[in-house]
Amino acid sequence: MILLTVISLRIDTQEEKLIKEYAKANNISVSALFRNAVLEKNEDEINLGLHNQAMTKHKKNPQRISFEDMLKELSD
Repeated sequence: MILLTVISLRIDTQEEKLIKEYAKANNISVSALFRNAVLEKNEDEINLGLHNQAMTKHKKNPQRISFEDMLKELSD
């Protein structure tokens, strides 16, 4: 059994109208809209963090690999 919780959010009436209209136009609930937006934002930030770590590592030890060698490495 999945336990669901409720989170309260304070917004003004103009923001509420905009959010509800957006959700309706996209045929999703307001709950799903917020859940998806927060999870996507979280994923984007994680991806950005991983990218920054990889770039820092690359700058310390730059290496290049041909496209063909990369495909070979990925297929192994």
